[in-house]
Amino acid sequence: QVQLVESGGGLVQAGDSLRLSCAASERTFSSYAMGWFRRAPGKEREFVAAISWTGSSTYYADSVKGRFTISRDNAKNTVYLQMNSLKSEDTAVYYCAADQTKYSIGVRTTVVGYGYWGQGTQVTVSS
Repeated sequence: QVQLVESGGGLVQAGDSLRLSCAASERTFSSYAMGWFRRAPGKEREFVAAISWTGSSTYYADSVKGRFTISRDNAKNTVYLQMNSLKSEDTAVYYCAADQTKYSIGVRTTVVGYGYWGQGTQVTVSS
């Protein structure tokens, strides 16, 4: 069972940066592909970014491409989401997720296939 805890959210102004962290309890964290999703008020949960278990592949939603960067530090059992040039439309609760399967091929860009979720961290961007 992988437990995930997000941190780093907060209230910022448009144009600012934030770095979200997601710490995993599982010592085999390095075996799982990881993803970040978000849910804005009144909207469905949407894909933001994902990284393969090797760290060699990443994928981003078009809305964040060029502004957000996903990375992982397997020694710290942590995945990060660096968010730059934040916009008001980035306001949402951000969730990290771990693939339900170890050593999965590639990355997943939908909620299907992610078996473990964190509780979320709020990001609010004021314009």
